[in-house]
Amino acid sequence: MAAVRLAAAQPTMKSIDECVNTFTPSAVESTKAGYQYWFADKAFLDGRTLKLSVVRPGEATHAPHRHTEDEFFFVIEGTAEFFLNGAKRTVGPLTSLYCPSGSDHGIRNAGTAELKYLVIKRYDPAR
Repeated sequence: MAAVRLAAAQPTMKSIDECVNTFTPSAVESTKAGYQYWFADKAFLDGRTLKLSVVRPGEATHAPHRHTEDEFFFVIEGTAEFFLNGAKRTVGPLTSLYCPSGSDHGIRNAGTAELKYLVIKRYDPAR
């Protein structure tokens, strides 16, 4: 019996123009607490996303919640109050915050200036 040789999956080739995304004010989406900008949305790759969230002082995009995906926040500017499973921590710029799958989590602007942070998440492609 001859061995069956499977071809390796070929990567999807994208042009440099498809791989560079510069912040464009006209493409922001308003939220109840500020705005967001998708650098990579669910349709770009296999559910992996990169989003900028900007939140006004004293506000939060949404209340603490949970979901099946894990998620990272990366604080760029401002002061964030991070909630994780009943605990709170206040952090500043250049701090990453990890939200494990199934955990109650949230982030709120605890400062007097805009809070800017990245959200890094992989959505289930079947959803």
